[in-house]
Amino acid sequence: MEYHVDFSETLEPVTAQPGDTVLEALLRAGVPFPHSCQVGNCGTCKCELIEGEIFELPYSEHALSKDEKAKNYVLACRAQVWGDVKVRALDLLDTEGISLGSIRSLRGRVISLTQLTHDIREVRLSLEAEGGALAFAAGQYAQVEFAPGISRHYSMANTPDEPDLVFHVRHVPGGKASAFVAEKLKVGHGVRVTGPYGSSHLREHHAGPVLLVAGGSGLAPIESILRTLIPRANGAAILLYFGVRSERDVYHETVLRAAAASYDKLRLNIALSEQLGRGRRSGLLHEVIAADRIDFCGYMAYLAGPPAMVDAVSGVLVQMGLEHRNLHADAFYNQS
Repeated sequence: MEYHVDFSETLEPVTAQPGDTVLEALLRAGVPFPHSCQVGNCGTCKCELIEGEIFELPYSEHALSKDEKAKNYVLACRAQVWGDVKVRALDLLDTEGISLGSIRSLRGRVISLTQLTHDIREVRLSLEAEGGALAFAAGQYAQVEFAPGISRHYSMANTPDEPDLVFHVRHVPGGKASAFVAEKLKVGHGVRVTGPYGSSHLREHHAGPVLLVAGGSGLAPIESILRTLIPRANGAAILLYFGVRSERDVYHETVLRAAAASYDKLRLNIALSEQLGRGRRSGLLHEVIAADRIDFCGYMAYLAGPPAMVDAVSGVLVQMGLEHRNLHADAFYNQS
């Protein structure tokens, strides 16, 4: 028996076997549906279930909140098909009705490579396509294909009004894409960028205080949000926590301190989890944040980094008064 998955972005429904997830059916049919972890933790494949019968496999609540579930949002990687279904993508219209850039696939070329730490490399791309720069919201990400079969999702570190795209790529042991970037990628290399994706982006309507939390290379989208936010913050407080393991993992400190110097309402905290450092906070990010005993009621929070950090910080923030609807998280999963 075969079922059909009707996806709003395709002309014809795709076929699915009983027990396939929506994501499996779409990917098998060659549909470039946004996804990352494929185990219900990151929220990348979130979509709206218009109609049909599914069975939901277990997932993390930070990937799909109770409020989102009440709106018939599902995770494509967790939605097993047991009948004909119809789903709609969310990336073109976020949960607050903000119109985002349409998904495009563009050619680009590497114009610079900079070693930021022992295992993080900055990749700067110039796009080579008609139709202008890639339109995105600060905090979003794109799929970057470095060679056939070698691609991965990376967050933009640049602001939306800057023409070049900038990515912070951490070399993951055993990772195919990150190893290619670390060992083989050269200036002048051609790439393909598809996007934008992601709902953990700057909410420009919010005029109140903002909390930014970055772990490791999760600094990329947080830096994009920070530099986009400062010119329009209008005196609102901004708290930024940047956590890494040791001193050798700290990067772009001059960029962050320059931002703090330009905006006196920005408070910067750099924390080391496995090493004591002069002028640094000590401990895991959720411990450092909890120790500050801040009432986060009224804050808008943006988190990016390893899943364990995102989960731990999310739990602490809700306990400290942050409304769940004001929590926007992007968990970085180690993959290819």
